[in-house]
Amino acid sequence: MSPSLPDDVTAAGSATSPREVVALAAHHDGSEVYVPEGTPALGDVVPVRVRVPRVPGGPAAQVRSVWVRTVRDGEPRLSQARLDREDEHESWYVADVLVHNPVTSYRFFLDVPGGYQWLNGRGVFDRDVPDAADFRLTVHPPAPSWMSDGVVYQVFPDRFARSAEADDRPVPDWAQPADWDDEPLASGPGVGTQYYGGDLRGIEEHLDHLQALGVGTVYLTPVFPGRSNHRYDASTFDHVDPLLGGDEAYASLSRAVHARGMRLLGDLTTNHTGAGHEWFERAHADASSAERDWFYWTPGEPGYVGWLEHASLPKLNYGSPTLGARMIDGPGSVVGRYLGEPFSLDGWRIDVANMTGRYADEDRTLEIARRIRATMTEINPDSVLVSEHFHDASLDLAGDGWHANMNYSAFTRPIWTWLAPHDSTVPFLGLPVTTPRRGGRSMVETMRDFDAVLPWAVTSRQWNMLGSHDTPRLRSIVGSAEMVEVAATLLLTYPGTPVMFAGDEVGLTGTNGEHARVPMPWGRSERWDSDTFEVYRRLVAMRRASRALREGGLRWLLVDDDAVAYLRETTDERVLVVVARDAWAGARLPRHLLAGSEPEKLYGGLGLEVTADGLDLGGDGPGVGVWRIG
Repeated sequence: MSPSLPDDVTAAGSATSPREVVALAAHHDGSEVYVPEGTPALGDVVPVRVRVPRVPGGPAAQVRSVWVRTVRDGEPRLSQARLDREDEHESWYVADVLVHNPVTSYRFFLDVPGGYQWLNGRGVFDRDVPDAADFRLTVHPPAPSWMSDGVVYQVFPDRFARSAEADDRPVPDWAQPADWDDEPLASGPGVGTQYYGGDLRGIEEHLDHLQALGVGTVYLTPVFPGRSNHRYDASTFDHVDPLLGGDEAYASLSRAVHARGMRLLGDLTTNHTGAGHEWFERAHADASSAERDWFYWTPGEPGYVGWLEHASLPKLNYGSPTLGARMIDGPGSVVGRYLGEPFSLDGWRIDVANMTGRYADEDRTLEIARRIRATMTEINPDSVLVSEHFHDASLDLAGDGWHANMNYSAFTRPIWTWLAPHDSTVPFLGLPVTTPRRGGRSMVETMRDFDAVLPWAVTSRQWNMLGSHDTPRLRSIVGSAEMVEVAATLLLTYPGTPVMFAGDEVGLTGTNGEHARVPMPWGRSERWDSDTFEVYRRLVAMRRASRALREGGLRWLLVDDDAVAYLRETTDERVLVVVARDAWAGARLPRHLLAGSEPEKLYGGLGLEVTADGLDLGGDGPGVGVWRIG
């Protein structure tokens, strides 16, 4: 059996038949269908389940025994699984895993004629594989369920909405004023200082829009004063920028958000301050100051370490014995203060989390993440901690620090490469190429590679995005409203937390991170795509009404160059998702996947026909289809 198709797929539709039968393979994930709910403690014995399809005449029907391989204190151990139940279609086995280490890894061993197979998070292999993609049980509690139950809506305050109060505020000396309808600069001088004057009162005045969309959490990029429109160069953490309305406007927004049953997340730069920050100014001016050892100093110009060598963003040094109390430790720290009244934030997104505490031979990142989380848990045990990390974050996501990560690697990038047109001119996230177009296998294998190296408790809370304030806009990447619907369906049906950048829901465009920070076109019907808004609204509502889409596991059924299909399953619901970027050959799924009498169409225009021989998927595209089938 080849791992070229992921997990549950051993054969897909081919051009030889529009109804090629899809065969299934052994499957396990960390959801409730396979692993008991709840967070285990050290010493617990956790029964884990695996399903092995029984295909007459096929290798899966000849599995002679199933074993679980764990790694305890660094040493592999095998123990035999017991047959729990079986029918003509599949057999279920149960194995006991002792949680002897805080993160306990395991995989399944299948004894088959002529050899053996391994089942891990990446799929089934007929050869030995590294431990990196083994399944994981963790004793560390996951992020609270409210995060992935709802949709996170990202707001860039300068560009979302401008209240009448903003007209009475003086323009800061660093700013280049822009009219609300002006095109954002994409590069060159002024990208960081082009100033539209959006404020917190403006956000509060438009909460009806967010509620109509079905938003559960509002996430704001930084609100601290700085000398840029993005405010990642804070000059203080002691108060909210007066240009946004100050502390009272932030507290008022928090009250309004919570009154509507939504949550509010802040954004904090734990890696650096701005060069104009009060801490840095004292440290730079006086070598004997208390703040001096809060930064890194070098002999050459500019005399200190900056983020990515930018002198405007001096890097914080957590080797200092006193920085922690001011920044991350306890209710009086920056982290702690804004979780309490009157702001009552429900958590933090940490900017440049992957670099925080890392410099040369120092690596305190995990320690800092754990300290931040301890502070947050002390003040609000129901708060969430999310990291920004653009590449492989697996070494930072054992579950005891950051609850989840902004999932560029396992979601954003692979989906872009699947849906981008052949002639894309949009840059590809930090690489010196335009966005390439690849097939469905490439997309799914990339997603599985990155998902499989994390505990399910983390994967099921990851921040999945189709774009952010640091990337091109989705509409510019995929090129059409039809492709936006395909992408949005993936966003709202894939395991994890769906995150939207304000404006994507009305079709805004932008060719890079700066250009994408376009103001919301309130009252500009010619720039407001109501059909796209309705697509997002319906998909969000569908997700909120389905426990399988919010909490279920992920079982890949079909991976074709131009279409993919997967199941989201809980113990009480089964949802089939099919998305296609183009016309494709179609496929036939096994009839027994239908647990109910008839599929219930939840969304989309693709076809599903139930026959005596199977579930026949149509070959149209671009298009989507979502059905409840059990």
